[in-house]
Amino acid sequence: MISRTTAHTMTQSSLRNLQTNLDALGRLQQMATSQRAFLAPSDNPSATATTLGLHAEQVRNGQFARNVDDAMAWTATVDSALTSSTALLQRVRVLTLQGANDGAMDATAKEAIAVELEGIRDELLAAANTKLLGRTVFAGTSDAGYAFQPDGAGGYDFSGAPGSSVDRRLSAGVTVRVDADGSQAFGSGADTVFALVDDIIAGLRGGVNVGAEVSRIDDSMARMLSAQGAVGARQAQIERAKEATVDASVSLESRRSAVENVDSVEVLVELQAQELVYRSALQVTSRVLQPTLMDFLS
Repeated sequence: MISRTTAHTMTQSSLRNLQTNLDALGRLQQMATSQRAFLAPSDNPSATATTLGLHAEQVRNGQFARNVDDAMAWTATVDSALTSSTALLQRVRVLTLQGANDGAMDATAKEAIAVELEGIRDELLAAANTKLLGRTVFAGTSDAGYAFQPDGAGGYDFSGAPGSSVDRRLSAGVTVRVDADGSQAFGSGADTVFALVDDIIAGLRGGVNVGAEVSRIDDSMARMLSAQGAVGARQAQIERAKEATVDASVSLESRRSAVENVDSVEVLVELQAQELVYRSALQVTSRVLQPTLMDFLS
């Protein structure tokens, strides 16, 4: 079968070729400006699925990073409160030993020590009621607004619920406690450090030798240091989790960029080559399809 090539056929074919070249040029220009390897899911379904998965992992990792930062704030607050409380207990021990020296201390000197101990007791109580963003860090999930408060009968009420804790998820399978049990750090009932200081104050003012209270102070300090050590161990775990989230963030971004972003140099080279092809096609078409008088008459 003999096919006949007419001017109309050549015109339509040339226009189709020009449009194809123009579409390719436009696609490369969009890739160069957007820096994306594909502009629609249909361009590369496999890469699109991979990219969506990587974006989801980045969102999860970002949430873990925020959890880690919050956990660091909690544990740092707890550690600071326990550090100051330990220093206060050491001062209580020094003052108790001074007050136990009946031969060198008269009633006036003991009263001065008792007054200082009252101030230290209030500082210890304030440290035990330390808050972070409105939440007490030694009362677990309690919403009472305090961890310890005087019960009016010489003791101190603890508002924390037994076994309750504030936890943060650091990764897909790891959670860590970020608060501390106030009853373990400061005691409970009549065995709190606040009640202990009250007993020492009462002994100083009542003329009772307070030397026997030193062992109770040491026990309270050992309990507080044990609680602080547990917090320190959790801080180290959180630090490791922070490093892991940073590494994961870098790795995920690198993988996403490799799939989703373009090689700028490669795209620019292709763009220049396509521009040359398009200009050449225009020149060739303009030479081949010379307008005739019939084109104007039609």
